[in-house]
Amino acid sequence: ESDSNGQRHDDHQTSPTCQLESCQLCDQNFFSELKKEASDIACCFSSRVRRLLQLHSAPGIQRYLVTLCQCFKNDQLAMMQKCQILIEYAMMNVIAMQKILKKYDKVHCSVNGRNFKSKMRAEHLEILQSPWLIKLGALYLNFNESNGGTSTEIFSQFSCNLSDTGSIMTLIFPDSVKLEYDLTCPICLDTVFNPYALGCGHPFCKSCACTAASVMIFQGIKAASDVSKCPVCREVGTYANAVNMMELDLLQKKRFKQYWKERHASE
Repeated sequence: ESDSNGQRHDDHQTSPTCQLESCQLCDQNFFSELKKEASDIACCFSSRVRRLLQLHSAPGIQRYLVTLCQCFKNDQLAMMQKCQILIEYAMMNVIAMQKILKKYDKVHCSVNGRNFKSKMRAEHLEILQSPWLIKLGALYLNFNESNGGTSTEIFSQFSCNLSDTGSIMTLIFPDSVKLEYDLTCPICLDTVFNPYALGCGHPFCKSCACTAASVMIFQGIKAASDVSKCPVCREVGTYANAVNMMELDLLQKKRFKQYWKERHASE
């Protein structure tokens, strides 16, 4: 603003708090649009990973056709490249979201951006929470192991430590973003077997999740009632969006053979 003498005055020099801090309309418009963008990104990411893994884990004749195709071209390399693109897509959006919210709080002298980030985590709209990201990590580790441990730079720090006392999958992405996923079932307290991640992101053994939802194993997790709650966070409706972690199960079968055989026999 300028006074009658044409000299400019900045309100931020005289007021310790930005005038926009209390602008509820600004918050509402900005965060509603940002939430929609984040939701679209999360849906796009999960659908692209689902398509990527669909034929790789397909049963029966589809699986045979995939194997046959691999005799004529390097489908594994192509899949690894697509996997890398998806990881880069996820991290690009995570970093962009962090910068946007940090800038918003700086301009408005508020913590609304930080609160919005917490809300996004609570509503499971953040890609870093996505069980599909764990599936990508397990897919890479399976491919890397079948290729004799030759890894690309972006995946060079992916690891999965499996044991009977606790299992952790560690994914280190560009910009030193480190994620650790606990692969211990919260119900039986063993490493998850035939693992499923509920819609809230919490992993369970299939049998444990079915027992908690009062359904038979042969019926499947998605047969659970709409009012069934996650045994950890108590959120309703998470069984309907459960994700079968087949790549993680395959990784366990390779690296934790004795445990897998014993659990398979007991199941």
